[in-house]
Amino acid sequence: MATEGSSGLAQSAAVKLSEMGERTKQLGSAIQDPERQRRIILVIVCVALLLDNMLYMVIVPIVPAYLARLESESEQLSHAVARANSSDNATSGQVQPENFDLQIGVLFASKAILQLMVNPLTGTFIDRVGYDIPLLIGLVIMFASTCIFAFAENYATMFVARSLQGLGSAFADTSGIAMIADKFTEEAERSRALGIALAFISFGSLAAPPFGGVLYEFAGKQVPFIALACVCLADGILCLTVLKPFSSRTRENMPVGTPIYRLMIDPYIAVVAGALTTCNIPLAFLEPTIANWMEETMDSSEWEIGLTWLPAFFPHILGVYLTVKLAAQYPHLQWFYGALGMVIIGASSCMVPACRNFEQLIIPLCGICFGIALVDTALLPTLAFLVDVRHVSVYGSVYAIADISYCVAYALGPVVAGKIVHDLGFAQLNLGMGLANVLYAPALLLLRNVCLMKPSHSERNMLLEEGATGLYDTIRMEERQARKHGYSTAGNCLPVDENGKFAANSRSYSEEETSEPEYI
Repeated sequence: MATEGSSGLAQSAAVKLSEMGERTKQLGSAIQDPERQRRIILVIVCVALLLDNMLYMVIVPIVPAYLARLESESEQLSHAVARANSSDNATSGQVQPENFDLQIGVLFASKAILQLMVNPLTGTFIDRVGYDIPLLIGLVIMFASTCIFAFAENYATMFVARSLQGLGSAFADTSGIAMIADKFTEEAERSRALGIALAFISFGSLAAPPFGGVLYEFAGKQVPFIALACVCLADGILCLTVLKPFSSRTRENMPVGTPIYRLMIDPYIAVVAGALTTCNIPLAFLEPTIANWMEETMDSSEWEIGLTWLPAFFPHILGVYLTVKLAAQYPHLQWFYGALGMVIIGASSCMVPACRNFEQLIIPLCGICFGIALVDTALLPTLAFLVDVRHVSVYGSVYAIADISYCVAYALGPVVAGKIVHDLGFAQLNLGMGLANVLYAPALLLLRNVCLMKPSHSERNMLLEEGATGLYDTIRMEERQARKHGYSTAGNCLPVDENGKFAANSRSYSEEETSEPEYI
């Protein structure tokens, strides 16, 4: 009887193990499905971007208050140790606020400064090794940075953590956006995917200050950073499981990307990069200065200052949605959506100094974020399309340029904005930023014929002239065959000749591909 019972248990255990193995195999096959894998990759990248921007902004309500408390404790200790030296203590107390503001500004800017310095190198590195390994490296560095922030107890340690976050962002942000551009090849789906990524960026930036402030107030400094570190760890595990960065064969057959210095001197890419920098200057310059202005002008409460940017999340999402829908219907007007966004940003920036209460201030801030959504959602896919039609379709370096454009604004903001407000005034700062955006908008007219460009023949000839010789070539041929009866990635635009005039035979790129001989 005992033998029969044990054999029955063994059989039931074997059946359960077999069922578990079958479910694991089904899950693995489901993950390997190309469409589902693209969606999972989009989730991984969006979570990485959300974490980066939450970590960037979550310190805004935490670090100044925490460092001020540390300084107060240190000052009390110094008073207790040397009470006799009262004149020196008074002098140090007078210079303390100015030095403290400078320290906070440098701490906030250190992330963008290091990211700005490292991005040219990470862009080239991503072009060489692919997108998955740099994304994992970025997540690991961000995880370490978040843990250091959680347990940091002095300014120097926080400075190291903030700078380390810039290094992680240079890997994660650039490789993540480039991976989206690489996986979503059609212009409509690429715009939609990048729009979703921008929505996560916006939510992370605008929701992080209240998130960090509430948790810091009721649970302590460590809790918000530990929560973000746990999410970062989960995203890294998902990246290892789905992307399998150290077992990918596609890296060996990736084409050589265009060097970043050649992309920088491309006039079309330069115009897009300038627009990305200019449109983000109002947001980057207002974030460190608007709190003091609200206290002085409106006598705003702490909760109003903490919730200043949160309502702007909704018009940002609306701007992303509208731009994606309009780009799908009228792809040749991408430049116009960007120019319109810059005009809206300029007008909204000029309205900010005229506001006299919190309710009035919400309107121009929502206008700024709505305009930024139009510019980013229209121009980020344009960068990928410019690389497709003028260079080689490898996106690490071009999105490193986009990241550099953002970093220029956010590196200058915490350091320069306060100086401008002190010397010229808050109203002059906003008028200057608004005027800069309005004056730059006409430069986007240079992009009006971008969608009329023919896709570059150099990569296609280089890869497919002698047939498929590797995995990358085979994938490219399969994608072309799958799109044989589809539509052009440039929308319903007509090709032009080398002189920029309409070609006599106005066929789309997809038709041109169909007429070419197939290689076996």
